[in-house]
Amino acid sequence: MTQKGKTIQLIKDILRHVVIVLMVSVWLIPIIWLIATSFSAYPGRNTSNFFPEQWSLQNYINILNPTSHTVNFPIWMWNTFKIAMAVCIVCTLFAVMVAYATSFFRFKTRKPLMNVAVILNLFPGVLSMISVYFLLKAMNLTNTHIGLTLVYCASSGLGYLIAKGYFDTVPRALVEAAKLDGASQARTFFSIILPISKPIIVYTVISSFLTPWTDFVFSKMILNSGIADMWTVSIGLYNMLDRSLINTYFSQFCAGGVIVSIPISVLFVIMQKFYVEGITGGAVKG
Repeated sequence: MTQKGKTIQLIKDILRHVVIVLMVSVWLIPIIWLIATSFSAYPGRNTSNFFPEQWSLQNYINILNPTSHTVNFPIWMWNTFKIAMAVCIVCTLFAVMVAYATSFFRFKTRKPLMNVAVILNLFPGVLSMISVYFLLKAMNLTNTHIGLTLVYCASSGLGYLIAKGYFDTVPRALVEAAKLDGASQARTFFSIILPISKPIIVYTVISSFLTPWTDFVFSKMILNSGIADMWTVSIGLYNMLDRSLINTYFSQFCAGGVIVSIPISVLFVIMQKFYVEGITGGAVKG
């Protein structure tokens, strides 16, 4: 490479790194500000300084030990955790079972059903909000955690595609050998396929756990009675930004945002290896 070519390549590398730094800064600055504000000794909004003038742990103490029902963060976290765990279990089972059926079975309606599932996934779930709400209301399931859980689990089978791509990489000889040994399809699935499918199971578990943990739209629509003890954490944090509460609870709101992000961050750090394997494995023949 000539000297001129090296200079041009160096300029390109510098520009590329400058763009990356700018993008990372845009992403990190709000997070740093949120964490810094959560340690502020001032309870309300402080737009004059990026970092607080006085630091304190009182916001975390207050939000984890509430003195009123207006801000009952532990109850909101517990409600969200219960719903997320139920959704996680149901959605994971449904997704991997549908993926197993579409990957290993051959039946007449297999491809039409797969095509319909792909087409339905193209439409955002919020389009069904009105119909879902009135359906739950007719069954007296609004303002209940069961109703919210059913909404999150309703389309769990449609999320089979990545898992199917992973199952397509599993050798058919394993299933055929189990069949020759007299194992049923259920026994083959639970005793042979699932134990060697840890990466895709981890991917499905994390994906299904994230939906109820971070969702606001459906939870706000269904849990609309105004009873604070029924709220999920997203509704509770949103309520803390009410005009009458924001000057008292804004720093606690930031502390709550930090606390909510901790379980997901820890989960990703622990399961990162399997999560990446699940995505890459499912993308081979998805």
